[in-house]
Amino acid sequence: MTQRALGVALAAFAALATTSAAHAADACAVDLGRGWPPATENYGTAVEQLFFGGAKPVLSLTRLPARSVESGVQLFAGEGEGDWRLRFTEADERVEVWSGGKRELRVGQQPDVVEVPMPAALARRVVTDWQRALSTQVPVDRAAQFHEGEVLLFVVGESATGEPLRVSGLQPACGPTAELMEQLGLLIEATDDSDEKRFKRWRKLEESLDELESQLEQTLAGATG
Repeated sequence: MTQRALGVALAAFAALATTSAAHAADACAVDLGRGWPPATENYGTAVEQLFFGGAKPVLSLTRLPARSVESGVQLFAGEGEGDWRLRFTEADERVEVWSGGKRELRVGQQPDVVEVPMPAALARRVVTDWQRALSTQVPVDRAAQFHEGEVLLFVVGESATGEPLRVSGLQPACGPTAELMEQLGLLIEATDDSDEKRFKRWRKLEESLDELESQLEQTLAGATG
């Protein structure tokens, strides 16, 4: 992936975190639900399969924009206690296109991929905290809703059924799930850093995870208090 292409992709994802922060003071209404949004599964599955390349990530977040190219972040487990693999993936050309009133899913392309090692303990913590945040903040009986604009697809770990937890919808702009957008930005930036700068990025990620865990504790305490 060229520096220019990665810069554009980083800007697109950074906008998610910026928007989240800008609306943090508004009434908190997280528009995320379980499963696939209506009329999205075929498109989303095509993008995920293209990005995963036959492998199975432990965590993924895929961005389905309204008009630009699709992109996403994936975490793949390492062997034993070895480093995990953090990957940022972007379609070479938009996957979903419409021509003559017909939809085409361009899955024969080769996406741009940037992959770096990530400390196993930190990667496992990200997975655990994201799964906890999504499972506690998005009720089981809240189904994902259809949206005309950009949609985010979260897939992480395993749920009580043994299947990965899938949550979809609009970017979270408040509450504990908004912290995931901050962490997403750090993960993407880490794929474009030198080893020394990446170490500093991991420290910032740990601090953000501390904040997420604190917010979750406060939220759960308020719900049971």
